Order: sequence, then C-alpha cells, then structure tokens
Amino acid sequence: MIYESLHVSVAIARSPAEVYAFAANPANLPRWAAGLTGSIEQVDGRWLGQTPAGTVEISFAPHNAFGILDHDVTFPSGETFYNPLRVFANGEGSEIVFTVFRREGTSPEAFETDAATVLADLRTLKSLLE
Repeated sequence: MIYESLHVSVAIARSPAEVYAFAANPANLPRWAAGLTGSIEQVDGRWLGQTPAGTVEISFAPHNAFGILDHDVTFPSGETFYNPLRVFANGEGSEIVFTVFRREGTSPEAFETDAATVLADLRTLKSLLE
C-alpha cells in the first residue's frame, strides 16, 4: 500500500546545524512537539513520551550530518509509525520538513487535522529558535 502524503515545512532563521541539534534532542520534544508528547523521559536507554493514547516510545535515526531526524513512534498497541523529518539549508537559514502520511482508516478530516497539528508544532519550533 502507498499512503497519501503531505509535506509540511517551515523556514527557520537559524543554521541547519542549530535546528538539527535542538530538534534531535528528544528531551526538547515537549517544548515544541505538543502534537506528539506532553512529557518525555529516558528509561533504560529508550525515550518514552506520554500521550492521550498512553506511553509511546520514540526512536530517532542515529545522529548524522545530513539533517535526517526520521523517527519511529511505537504506540501501546505495538503499532509503529515511521515519521520522516528533515532539516536542510534554505539560504542563510533552514527549512524543516515533516512528511505526514494518511494511514489506512484515516478520514480526510483527520488527515487535515494531523497536518495542521504538525504545522503548529513546526511553527512552535521556529518561535523557540528565532
């Protein structure tokens, strides 16, 4: 199956290295990714976030020089969602892009809500870094 997708992006007036360093630190997620988690803690080397759906595990791609912040979110049901997230240069600043997938069973309205939530989170990240 191929999912419908939407790329949500925000320009940030900070270097890609600065945006990446902040966004790659899972401890910072509650500060800018309210759509994902309200709190997070590291337990036995795993990052666990609290959501309305219960405790989720968030696993980021290893640190890299390419601005790849892809991450898996594993829900209490055991279901895992892959979330592509990238930071790259945009002139003298950065662009951060999150790909929102419309997964099976997701209504068009829920898909639009997911994308709006991601945009709000990215705008919060922008406001924190500028």
